[in-house]
Amino acid sequence: MIVKMSRYDFVLMATQSEDFVARLRELGLVDITTTGWEPREQDRQLVVDIDHYAKAIDKLKDFAESESMQKGAEAYATGEEAFEAYTLTQQRKATLKSELARLEKMSEDLLPWGEFTVESREKLLEQGVVLRYFVASKGVFDEESAAWSDTYTLAEINRDATSVYFVVITAPDEDVVIDAQELKMPAMDYRAAEADAVRTREEIESLNGEFARCAVSLELIEAELERLSRQLQNVKIKGTAQEAADGSLVVLEGWAEEDKSKEVDALLEEYDGVVYLKSQPTPEDDTPVKLQNNRFARLFELIGGMYALPKYGTLDLTPFFAPFYMLFFAICLNDAGYGAILFSLGVALYLKGGQAMRQPSMLTMICGGATTLFGLYTGSLFGLSIPDMLGYESIAESPFLDFQNDFFSLALALGVVQILFGMFLNICFKARYFGITTVFAQLGWFIVLLSACVAGGLPMLNPDWVIPFFTLSSPAFYAALGVGAVLMLFLSDIKRNPLVNFAGGLWDTYNNITGLLSDVLSYIRLFAIGLSGGVLAQVFNSLALGLTGLDAGIGEFGVGTIFQILGATAILLV
Repeated sequence: MIVKMSRYDFVLMATQSEDFVARLRELGLVDITTTGWEPREQDRQLVVDIDHYAKAIDKLKDFAESESMQKGAEAYATGEEAFEAYTLTQQRKATLKSELARLEKMSEDLLPWGEFTVESREKLLEQGVVLRYFVASKGVFDEESAAWSDTYTLAEINRDATSVYFVVITAPDEDVVIDAQELKMPAMDYRAAEADAVRTREEIESLNGEFARCAVSLELIEAELERLSRQLQNVKIKGTAQEAADGSLVVLEGWAEEDKSKEVDALLEEYDGVVYLKSQPTPEDDTPVKLQNNRFARLFELIGGMYALPKYGTLDLTPFFAPFYMLFFAICLNDAGYGAILFSLGVALYLKGGQAMRQPSMLTMICGGATTLFGLYTGSLFGLSIPDMLGYESIAESPFLDFQNDFFSLALALGVVQILFGMFLNICFKARYFGITTVFAQLGWFIVLLSACVAGGLPMLNPDWVIPFFTLSSPAFYAALGVGAVLMLFLSDIKRNPLVNFAGGLWDTYNNITGLLSDVLSYIRLFAIGLSGGVLAQVFNSLALGLTGLDAGIGEFGVGTIFQILGATAILLV
């Protein structure tokens, strides 16, 4: 559910604002509104510093868990000093990595020219002998090299699958006209470039010691980030506070949880010189939202948070969609083996991931466990049929659900149940906050749909589920339809003319029927995805056995059989 909040408007002396906000923050209860804040030029650097600190902390946490982390490193004296050292080391590492990439590329380019010394080439140049470096395609060189040799002195240096590298020996300032690409004279041979690359790699590795010092100073850096964040919050508060009485007074707006607002009230009563007004939030207020759910529903706040938190004053749907999400996840995956893997991964994440991963790990375990149970119910284990393994002639004779033949109608029934449940929640919420008279039309639709589902839908799912006194031909059914029709056609707005209500009700009937039909049919996707998941598992099983020749069984066991099993295992793991 959404935690109820209380709104506070504070009026205090401008000279008291910093101390007042600091004391409120110590309570950890009040959210000071900072909407509409535009940073000044001097504030922008503070925002940039906070961003850089946060990124540095993430990088150092990853480094601390890597193999490059060195034990016994000495921490810095302050978080600011550690951050500056990290920044300089990171810049140095980026420069070295860029240089290493250049050297590796140079070594690759120089490799075809083999080993030589610059000194011997310089001696040839002093004697009037110039080496010009060329590359040509293998076909062109083999075809033209004889003709080129009649004019120039050529020496083939190297060749690969497509190209030939060669030099032309000329006199100074002599022109060379051949159908080949001339390359820049190498400044060194590949051995020198590789040696420089090795030294650069070693220098990069040596920076790990500096990173280790920064990593063991993480708590100091985090403390400095917290200080900067508080400083930014104060800047925001000052920037959004309204000044009054020629700047001698400051007006602030804040929020506190209703259940804990008494602690804030007690502080305010003790604080001299502060005038405050306490009120309930209005729909026009931008009230902060905090969710408070039980342990089960709290896990699914992670899913709801991916979209948007509910607006204050509306209904928190997290506890209501959580069971449906868990069930639909299990239906879509529809395999006990895959569910067990997910559950195991969730357990591993819970044990190794730390406090930050508790919520996603528990969510993974719940969804994986639900998938395992549903997969067992449908008799699917890694694409294999559990009824077949247990010796049943067909799944119809077993206690398992025949997903392919029976779940189509069940998927539609689940859709109807969820839609009716959503309508019921909407009716209860609107009736509670806006009065029962505002939901007569929705209540009428709910009665009509629920009656049709009970009288006609249940017998379609199972003939034994017929309610004798409430069938499609019973007076009770028609009475319920009549009550629902009156509510939705004539009482949608009790303040309007009945004829206007009737016309609007007819139009709503058309929209609701078409909308409900498309909504219910959309739940066919549950059946389709669940079916495709099971079929996909079977296809991979067939690939694993068919491509490795194990589909015919294992005859005489030998070395080849081991490779067959390893190949099949690799495909199944994928």
